[in-house]
Amino acid sequence: MDDFRHVLNDPDRLDFRVHRAALVDPAVLDREMRRIFDVCWIYAGHESEVREPGDFVTRTICGRPIILCRDSGGVIRVFLNVCRHRGAVVCRERKGNAKGYTCFYHGWSYDRDGCLDGVPGASSYPASFDRKEFGLASPPHVDMYRGFVFASFARDARPLEEYLAGAKEYLDLVVDQSPTGEMELIRGTQEYAIRANWKLLVENSFDDYHLMSTHKTWLDYMKKSGVRIPKPPKGHVMPAHGVGKALGNGHAVIDNENFRGRPVARWIPLYGDEAKPEIERIRAELEARLGPERARRVADTNRNLVVFPNLVVNDGSSVTIRTFHPTAPDRMEVTAWALGPKAESAKARAIRLDSFLTFYGPGGFATPDDVEALESVQKGLAAWREVPWSVMTRGIDKPGEQLNTDELHLREFWIHWDRYMREAA
Repeated sequence: MDDFRHVLNDPDRLDFRVHRAALVDPAVLDREMRRIFDVCWIYAGHESEVREPGDFVTRTICGRPIILCRDSGGVIRVFLNVCRHRGAVVCRERKGNAKGYTCFYHGWSYDRDGCLDGVPGASSYPASFDRKEFGLASPPHVDMYRGFVFASFARDARPLEEYLAGAKEYLDLVVDQSPTGEMELIRGTQEYAIRANWKLLVENSFDDYHLMSTHKTWLDYMKKSGVRIPKPPKGHVMPAHGVGKALGNGHAVIDNENFRGRPVARWIPLYGDEAKPEIERIRAELEARLGPERARRVADTNRNLVVFPNLVVNDGSSVTIRTFHPTAPDRMEVTAWALGPKAESAKARAIRLDSFLTFYGPGGFATPDDVEALESVQKGLAAWREVPWSVMTRGIDKPGEQLNTDELHLREFWIHWDRYMREAA
């Protein structure tokens, strides 16, 4: 595998292809886990999930069980959810508030700060046994940017803000929607599995080229609800102008003029006339706080952001955080949440949730279409030996601006994927 090129990148010949073995080969997934997921900064959760000392949520990242929590001083921590004695998980609840964590196997217990504070039969251990050496372990690096908590298992990881590079601008646009600068995950979590390679969901998450065909039912629904769908500008596939951008370090985004409404703060008939005053109030607050130009940027454009390798923040009809982890070459587990301003009104929250579920929800108009499309791709990949290459050259010969329906942003992901995969272990 070391000598095999999964990404063919030849700018001189205007050629960019991805070998489909990268989407089916178990050996590729094994290497991804070591050379990408064990090296990059990985999204671990949002600060709003754990508000008070002792609050915790448990989940799995990079194949490892973790506890995202606040310690006794209210500091956000990430612990590996594994007992230092014999390896059982020490917290078996999904979320809650705890004074500490106790392993049900042999009863070792840990306080909120991860310190080992209880060992049944401690007198039987030798004098050399030091509890201070056996607290809960943590990833080598844990950091947060504007409420988004990340962990890295690489001891030499670069600083988080350096790693995020241009993605910080787009996370800022999300958080700037809140009058208080605080966003929160709205109660409820969506979890589902897709029978497809995880990188297909990366591509899909910021691929606007598929919207007009794959999501025709949603577009028809919008039209019937009174939403004006503009005729695509000359040279465009989409109803409104949008661009694709590389943001550095494998992160990329599509950044589009809005045509489909936003809870912050662009009214459409789908919201109902009674929602107009609230949307106008939100818009006025944005302009007063941020100024007209920044307010327009926040309210009148949509963003689909991919933070390499597996975090997606879609800031469109609503805001969703989506992360996904591969469990096999042809299977991933997806978790998604709705995100909104902490201080928004009940009316604005209702609009947000309705928009979120209508488009992004697993029973909405978009997500089932996308799942079906990706699983259809995975079925087709069974013929990868006979049809080995996927072509990714839209926009490659265009100087200057790349459209959201071009593939610069997809190429950015794959270029960095290839770089990580080819680096020495």
